[in-house]
Amino acid sequence: MHRVVRFERAQRLTEYVRNIAPRTFIREFMTRPGTIGAICPSSRFLASYMARQVPLLDDGLVVELGGGTGAVTQAILDQGIDPARLVVVEFSRTFVNRLRARFPHVNVIHGNAVDLARFVPRGQRVSAIVSSLPLCSLPAPVTQAILQQWQALLAEGGIAIQFTYHLRTPRWRGYLSPTQTRSKIVWANIPPAKVATFSFNAPSGDTSAS
Repeated sequence: MHRVVRFERAQRLTEYVRNIAPRTFIREFMTRPGTIGAICPSSRFLASYMARQVPLLDDGLVVELGGGTGAVTQAILDQGIDPARLVVVEFSRTFVNRLRARFPHVNVIHGNAVDLARFVPRGQRVSAIVSSLPLCSLPAPVTQAILQQWQALLAEGGIAIQFTYHLRTPRWRGYLSPTQTRSKIVWANIPPAKVATFSFNAPSGDTSAS
């Protein structure tokens, strides 16, 4: 009897994961676990909160790193960002193909975030970088190289938006010298995620979490 109950629970769990994590996402996770930070795509609550941090009254580029299945991409567009302002950088060719099919008016680049500066046109200002990169699982030199580019690209008042599953301050924050930080825990996500928003030239502000 106990075996039957455990089997039924396992079936329900498998079905639950299948519903929230598309087969393509799971396949990519199994193939490239180091470049995909979770077994499930970002929830609509997490995606929506990240997108709400993007400044609307701005004409600079919005760069999304790690587009994945497009949850955050859709939320950014739903927030009112012009598709012409949005650039999505994705490392997985499978996800790139799906993103291009789903968002034909968005510039989706197949590339590595380490090369981010190459993907931004010379002289083009970046108003926001929205990142779903698994910075905590990347080698330290790679993470440092990525963050150094953020600092250079956002020097004119732009902001960076990054989520992490480490609810305490992650190690990669020690690589940055931001002058303003805001943080919030989005509990309606699997697992719960902490979203940090920071810039490099604004006056120092309070850090809040909820």
